[in-house]
Amino acid sequence: MHHSPFGFSADNKRYHTLNYYNKTVFGRKIYKAVIDCGFTCPNIDGSKGTGGCIFCDGGSGYFTNSGLDINAQLERERERICAKYGKDAEFIAYFQANTNTYAPISVLNELYSKAADFPNVCGISVGTRADCLSDEVVELLKEVNSRTSLTVELGMQSCHDNTLLLINRCYDHKEFCKGYMKLKKAGIRTCLHIINGLPRETSEMMLETAKEAARLSPDAVKLQMLHVIRGTKLEKMYQNGEFTLLERDEYIDIIARQLEVLPPEIVIERITGDGDKSKLVAPMWSADKIAVLGGIDKRLAELDTWQGKKYKKSNRQGT
Repeated sequence: MHHSPFGFSADNKRYHTLNYYNKTVFGRKIYKAVIDCGFTCPNIDGSKGTGGCIFCDGGSGYFTNSGLDINAQLERERERICAKYGKDAEFIAYFQANTNTYAPISVLNELYSKAADFPNVCGISVGTRADCLSDEVVELLKEVNSRTSLTVELGMQSCHDNTLLLINRCYDHKEFCKGYMKLKKAGIRTCLHIINGLPRETSEMMLETAKEAARLSPDAVKLQMLHVIRGTKLEKMYQNGEFTLLERDEYIDIIARQLEVLPPEIVIERITGDGDKSKLVAPMWSADKIAVLGGIDKRLAELDTWQGKKYKKSNRQGT
C-alpha cells in the first residue's frame, strides 16, 4: 500500500487540505474574513470588455458588508468569527469581490495596510486577475508580503483559449502565465482557481487544465464546479439549453483524476464551491457541500488513489 506524503495523519484526507496547511504554518485553525472594497474589473468597466465573465454576478461578494469602509467590515467579520470560535480566533482578510489590484497604488496600499494591521488578522488574501499585475502592483504586493502572510488568488478557470473567449474573460492563457510568473518571481504565495464544467469542455480538457496547473506549480489550487447564478449571462445560456452541467458523480470523478496529476505539495484550498444558495439556479447538488466532500473521499478510497499519485516531475517546465 502506497501512502500519500500528506494528509493521512492530520486530516485523514488523501489530498493536501487547507486546514492541514494552516495548522502546519500557523499552528492552529484559521478562519476567513471576507471584505468587499468596491473594486471593479477591466471586463466590467469597459477598458477590456463589458458585462464581466458570463458566470459573474458582480464579484461573488454576496455575504460581505459592502458599502462599509474596510475597518467597519473587518470589525463585523471579527465579531462574527470571535463569537463563534472564541476571542483569540485568528483570520485572514480576504479581498474577494471583483479585481482587488485594480486601483491606484496609493488606494491599494492603504487598504492592504489597514487589513494587515487589524487585530486578529494573521494574513491577507487578494483575489485578482493575472492581467492586473503591473510591475508597481507586484512591488507593492512584495512589500505587503514582507509584513504579513500574503496569498494572491488568480482566476485561471481553464487553460483553453476557446473556453476563455466563450466566458468573456478578455485575456488569453499566455497572458495569464505572464502575470502568474511575475508573482512567482517575486516569491509571493499564489493560489490558482480552476472551474470544472465550463460550457463545451470535456473531462479530458478539464484534466489538461489540471496538468497545466501542475506544470505551473503554484502554492495552492481551488477546484470548483461551475455555478449558474441567477441574473447572469450564463443563466440565459443554461435556460436556452446551450450547454449541460456535470452530474455530481461526473464532477467527483474529474476531481479524483485532477488530484492524481497535481503535485502533492500543492495545497487544495477548495475542492467544491460555496455558492449563494438563494441565487443558485444549478446544479442544485452543489449546494450539498458535505455530500460532495464525502463523495470525493469515498471515490479516492475506492480507487486507492491520492493527490500526486500520477504526477511526474518531468511534466514541469518553465519554472
